[in-house]
Amino acid sequence: MSRVSLPHDAKAGPTKSEVRAVLASKLALTADDHFAEVGSCTGAVTVEAARRAGRVTALERKPDRLDVTRKNLATNDTSAAVELREAEAPDGLPEDADALFLGGSRNYEAVLDHAVETGVDRVVMNVSRLEVAGAATEAFRDRDLLEEVVQFQVSHGYELAGATSFDSQNPVYMLVGSASDAVAADGGSPDPAEGDR
Repeated sequence: MSRVSLPHDAKAGPTKSEVRAVLASKLALTADDHFAEVGSCTGAVTVEAARRAGRVTALERKPDRLDVTRKNLATNDTSAAVELREAEAPDGLPEDADALFLGGSRNYEAVLDHAVETGVDRVVMNVSRLEVAGAATEAFRDRDLLEEVVQFQVSHGYELAGATSFDSQNPVYMLVGSASDAVAADGGSPDPAEGDR
């Protein structure tokens, strides 16, 4: 898989490559999936998803950041049909997403409500602030979404006085869950094949 090229700066993000690798494993996107993203920013996750999913709908509330997403997306090879929407979630979220990623914490409770209402099979949220991580974990639990919380930190080596030292990045809390079981519990009928993903 080729690297993600991000020549245009959104003055925020991007989601680091190591975090994107873990995110990709949790989302397990296939060519049959419709992936929805809240907060595309630099487009780093958008590009990764557009290389795996069949369709991508990426939301960004700030027009300048959406423009950065568009430019960085055009710089990379992708295969999915990608729709970029200037919207503040949950407005603009598709009704038929198979996987949903929340790259920020703005309006996350309303976004999780949308995920439950529409039966999104895979929901992942990245959080960098401890207090938000705790509140978001409770929000996932309250909606019967939570499957796991992963906390990890990446350090990169650099040369220091002829030896190797490490510069650590901030920890990331990754909340992983599914709304397809919640829909089934409410009397809905999720796709029987979804349990095999």
